[in-house]
Amino acid sequence: MKILFIQTGGTIDKDYPKVYRGYSFEVGRPAVVHILENKNLNFDYEILPLLQKDSLDLTDEDRRRIFETCEKRPEDKIIITHGTDTMTKTAKTLSEIKGKTIIITGSIRPEKFSNSDAPFNVGTAITGVQVLPHGIYIAMSGRLYPWDRCKKDNKTGQFVEIC
Repeated sequence: MKILFIQTGGTIDKDYPKVYRGYSFEVGRPAVVHILENKNLNFDYEILPLLQKDSLDLTDEDRRRIFETCEKRPEDKIIITHGTDTMTKTAKTLSEIKGKTIIITGSIRPEKFSNSDAPFNVGTAITGVQVLPHGIYIAMSGRLYPWDRCKKDNKTGQFVEIC
């Protein structure tokens, strides 16, 4: 079994800037590199850095690029790391893809932070991509959601189910 991880950016991949005295964050190397290394995993994987943007900066063209990449790749198990603000918008774009299980995940705090939710969310996505039927899902806040059955609660930072 092989899982394809696609980096699109977002908080999960944010790091302090390389410029001296910087006060903002920049998107760095894929967080899944650090999350997966030395874990004695029993599956093959590939990490594809596709975009390095905050999700609020993603364009329709970027989403089309994510769609085309997922559609063209031979893997049927794909995890996309993504910013939390527009995950469901990207998921909607991907919802036309058939025959693949695609899970979008991210984090409220950068993976570089000791109290980050990134490793937990990626682990949830890894489990989900192996057992869920084909479709598009969101892995956040300790849950797996069909893409169109959740939203981010901006007050708590959690994803919640919607009816």
